[in-house]
Amino acid sequence: MGFITWIIFGALVGWVASIIMKKNASMGLIANIIVGLVGSVIGGWVGTFLGLGTVDTFSLSSFLIALLGAVILLAIVNAITARK
Repeated sequence: MGFITWIIFGALVGWVASIIMKKNASMGLIANIIVGLVGSVIGGWVGTFLGLGTVDTFSLSSFLIALLGAVILLAIVNAITARK
């Protein structure tokens, strides 16, 4: 995927993950992109470890794996910030 495609993909994944984790109101576009891109990396690691696949194309399976990673990322961030 190209750079612009990764940005769009990250924005979509981050936005859906923020809706699932009920953080949509507190996150902006840049935060959604960052969560989506980092979530794609985490999802790729988890997907490879579990044999589910990787995030390498703009497809439904890649979207779901990246979404899993983004939700994991937001859950970790929520757990860390909730303790403070």
